Amino acid sequence: MQPRCSHLAQPRSAALIAPLLLALAATTCLAAEPVWVSGITEAINDSVLSSPVIGIIGARPFQEGSRVKQGEIVVELDKRLEEIEVVRKRLIRDHARAEMDRAKALAEKSNISISREELEKKQAEFEVSAAEQDFAVEQLHRRQIVAPFDGVIAEYFLKVGEGCQAQQPLVRVVDTSRCYFVANVEARAGHYLKTGDPAKLEVESGLTTLPVTGSIYFVSPVADPASGLMKVKVVFENREGKVRPGVAGRLLLPENPDGK
Repeated sequence: MQPRCSHLAQPRSAALIAPLLLALAATTCLAAEPVWVSGITEAINDSVLSSPVIGIIGARPFQEGSRVKQGEIVVELDKRLEEIEVVRKRLIRDHARAEMDRAKALAEKSNISISREELEKKQAEFEVSAAEQDFAVEQLHRRQIVAPFDGVIAEYFLKVGEGCQAQQPLVRVVDTSRCYFVANVEARAGHYLKTGDPAKLEVESGLTTLPVTGSIYFVSPVADPASGLMKVKVVFENREGKVRPGVAGRLLLPENPDGK
């Protein structure tokens, strides 16, 4: 009887263990599945420029889509009056300097007396005129909108001849050579993201998905109490322009180092 019982127990044990092994294998496979988080790309340098003063659009030196260098004029307001004022203030300054130099030359001659008060007055008049000339130059420069960085003219908001108010948007300049990928991740997953760590992305590029390598640039120190999500930024190079900022993408989250 004993051999028969032992013989029957073996297949029954195998039948019980097999489903457990399958379940364990399935769980292992699920745990190994990569976790992706969706997000949006954006240019690091993307500025809408305005004028600090009111005026009339006098010139747009570039076309939309043109590349510009930092410091180049991208919009210029009508500035004829300001140019005339700069010339007038410069003439006044030059005259004041000549009067001051003449007074100093007289003071150096022993046979001609000039009061100390008169000499100081001439010097003060020159300094005031120089400051006024600098002010006029600054007023002229305020009518010239320059590119704050190397980039591309993405959009002009007003045409030549149209009037603008102070702080009204005039032109948008974008640098697409370096971009952010911005996503909101669960706080538990974001806990393992560290600034400077490498990051793998997949970003839309036309009809295809482009693999991109970047690095973690920013991990929010706080999570949104309503959603439990926290913001994460990944910086990546885009010098060839394959990615157009604004398209969607996804971030591969790293595995939990604790295995939990």
